[in-house]
Amino acid sequence: MKDAKLSFSAYSTIGVMLFALFFGAGNLIFPAQLGQQAGTSLWPAVLGFLITGVGLPLLGILAMSFSGSRDLQELSSRVHPVYGIFFTSLLYLTIGPFFAAPRTGTVAFEIGISPFVSEENLQVGLLIFTILFFALTLWLSLNPASIVKNVGKILAPGLVGLLAILLITAVVNPMGSFQAPQEGYQNGAFVKGFLEGYNTMDALASLVFGIIVIKAIREMGVTSKKGIMISTAKAGSVAIALLGIIYVGIAFLGATSVGELGYAATGGPVLSGAVSYFFGTIGSLLLAVMIILACLTTAIGLTISCAEYFHTLLPKFSYKTLVVFFVVMTFGIANFGLANIITFSIPVLMFLYPLAVVIMLLAFLSPLFDHARVVYGTTIFVTFLISLFDGLKTLCDSLGIEYFSWMVPVVKFYEQALPFYNQGLGWLLPALIVIIVMGFISRIKNLSAVRA
Repeated sequence: MKDAKLSFSAYSTIGVMLFALFFGAGNLIFPAQLGQQAGTSLWPAVLGFLITGVGLPLLGILAMSFSGSRDLQELSSRVHPVYGIFFTSLLYLTIGPFFAAPRTGTVAFEIGISPFVSEENLQVGLLIFTILFFALTLWLSLNPASIVKNVGKILAPGLVGLLAILLITAVVNPMGSFQAPQEGYQNGAFVKGFLEGYNTMDALASLVFGIIVIKAIREMGVTSKKGIMISTAKAGSVAIALLGIIYVGIAFLGATSVGELGYAATGGPVLSGAVSYFFGTIGSLLLAVMIILACLTTAIGLTISCAEYFHTLLPKFSYKTLVVFFVVMTFGIANFGLANIITFSIPVLMFLYPLAVVIMLLAFLSPLFDHARVVYGTTIFVTFLISLFDGLKTLCDSLGIEYFSWMVPVVKFYEQALPFYNQGLGWLLPALIVIIVMGFISRIKNLSAVRA
């Protein structure tokens, strides 16, 4: 059957939907903070940020399309079926009810609503706001067939429009000039920006959202692997173009804000101060709407994806039951507060991120070693050993406790033996070496007979 020919409007609709699913309040905060800290080193820092904040998410979407896998579990099961369930479940829970989804509610409240609430009423205000926020998330998530219409055609354009007003104003009439770069950006601004891009969590989410994009493309009449790959690339390009433009604009806003606003601990006060500077009270209301829209679209996408996966894994539970369950769980965790959510999420991300990036690389390189499971297994095993200690080390640092005694010799060995370990990239070179060596061995010994 011949693939349907999609119009530019169709690609744009899917691309805007994908952009909206990716773009949450965290994506507003991190480039603003980067801009303030980078100052005159803004452009190399932004370039590094774009590679990981935009490039890796696109890589993840394309990896899902290229692999031909029905979902992330099928792709990660090339390592081993048990690993496939473990990795996929942990990833969905991480970007779902455990961390990312609750963060959408707490960030929306702290940046968009808390400026209008007195300090003694903040906890009650958070409770009331999250009840309303996640009730709306629940209502919109119960009809996933309408995701393109609900998210791509209604919420996303509103978000883009609000951002455009702020950023165009900031570019045409900047608050000030760039300041000297702060520590971390004085030398190696590109690397610093590269690492900051991890904070968006979009590379993890791409392995989930990629399935939504592929499903939407198939429903539009494109069914061949080549057609899906091309269509995914085109729709993904729309999404990353929007993300990239907004990241650059927000970073520029942050870089020009220091003279007027001073340095802020996070990007939140930068945005609230900027809109207040340009638009006064109207600006504060504009920011509130912008943040809530950004967080709401992300919360919907995360809830739908998580419920659909666990319904497949546990078919005895209906999709609607799982949506309700995950939204209630997300609501409960959100009310523990943003600081606690962040504290416990960072170690998990340090553990998961390397595994996610490596599975992307393996998906693209798989035809070169004829999909041999031994290559998948050994590469993930080596990456797992390194990222596990990265996560444990980060957990200890986050809690302000000393490393466990059995961790110390391993961490010291990694620090001495692995290039870029202290920058969080100690896993990269070993993973590439294992892929090359085991890929070569698998072809020589015809291990492809045992395929993933």
